[in-house]
Amino acid sequence: MTAESRTEDTENFDDPERRGVRLVVVLLVLTVVSGLIDAVSYLGLGRVFTANMTGNVVVLGFAAAGAPGFSVAHAAASLSCYLAGAVVGGRVAARHGGGSRRTWARVMLGGEAVLMGGSAAVAFFAPFRTTYALIALTAFAMGLRNATVRKLGVPDLTTTVLTMTLTSLASDSPVGDGSSRRHPRRIAAVVAIAVGAALGASLVLHHGLGVPLLIGALTAGVLAVVTSGRE
Repeated sequence: MTAESRTEDTENFDDPERRGVRLVVVLLVLTVVSGLIDAVSYLGLGRVFTANMTGNVVVLGFAAAGAPGFSVAHAAASLSCYLAGAVVGGRVAARHGGGSRRTWARVMLGGEAVLMGGSAAVAFFAPFRTTYALIALTAFAMGLRNATVRKLGVPDLTTTVLTMTLTSLASDSPVGDGSSRRHPRRIAAVVAIAVGAALGASLVLHHGLGVPLLIGALTAGVLAVVTSGRE
């Protein structure tokens, strides 16, 4: 090891922003959690999304047109609570955005962990008439998270929306304009949400709603402790 590399390692250790897991890894893990949450909401809460608001707006349109199996009330509740969470996320960004990214990310992750933990408790201990409570808690958590992720500005990792990621994969590929060097990150995001959805669906079908929600809460809690501020 050269003296220059030793100096850089020492500086990285001394800088609190660089201690812990990189944001890229954290956001990929959160993308898996998004798949879990949408599996819970779509399969267990009446065919509504609480993480993917693009899909939820479409669901709202289906419900408004009278398509069977969809609920205007459920979709509207999800959208409203998501937007409320995004407002709070914006306030958190206004307070912490000019300071430590590490602190900012940890505040968001701690909030998500608490909200997801609350939803898991509701699913386990109040299993009847809990649909709106679970929609509200999970959608609010996703609004809080996505507002923060947007402000953090890590490219190609929104944690919930893949349309532009897939578009970039195709358009910037070697058979497109060949301009991108971020294909591994984009592919990882697509795989992450698919894995989360598959895992979430399996857990919902075999263990109910509480287990995947608890996994989401514990994951966010662990990330709140270990994340760094570096991309």
